[in-house]
Amino acid sequence: MDFLQFDAFLTRILELPPVVLWGFFCFSNFLENVFPPWPGDTVTVFSGFLASSPGSPLSFVSVVVATYLGNLLGALVMYFFGERILHFLKRSRFPFLSALYQEENLHKTLVWFRRYEFVVVLLSRFSAGIRFFVSIVAGMSKMNVIKFVLLYSIAISLWCGLLLLGGSVLGANWNQIVVMLSYYNQVIGFIILCLFLYFLYQIKKKRNTKLT
Repeated sequence: MDFLQFDAFLTRILELPPVVLWGFFCFSNFLENVFPPWPGDTVTVFSGFLASSPGSPLSFVSVVVATYLGNLLGALVMYFFGERILHFLKRSRFPFLSALYQEENLHKTLVWFRRYEFVVVLLSRFSAGIRFFVSIVAGMSKMNVIKFVLLYSIAISLWCGLLLLGGSVLGANWNQIVVMLSYYNQVIGFIILCLFLYFLYQIKKKRNTKLT
């Protein structure tokens, strides 16, 4: 998008009612917690830029509130959904899903999570894939909901604060952060994929060991 196109796009955005913009930014942050492919971080950076633009109908504080509420509500939905997912895995007859659910492996996962829940929840906001699963596992492990809210609030403040400030400070060059986020997410995604494949390999290896 060249400068003239972007300038026209920005003008149309600024003409929207403040409540519509606020609702969109709030919903965007909610959606990225329940649907990781949604580019929520990109929208967050743009909201920081928009709030600092001349004539913006939204203040920086209102964008911060929308970001916080959207993220927290999305995380809580997945937290309370965690136990339902656990029951679903128990009843599942699909080979792939049933492989994910084994009493021994699940018990080890939950024990590990309870031991490091403080650090895991704090760092979870730094990756879309991780934050999605951490909220679910927190619900599965019946982590104290107040502790979860407090830790996740700190995580939101750290990560989203950087994105909002970056978009605000860089101004029209906010898309530079988006490019860096793209590389960052690719690296994190590759690491998560490797860990997941290793996890499946260990499950298959244990099954073969038991059969022999």
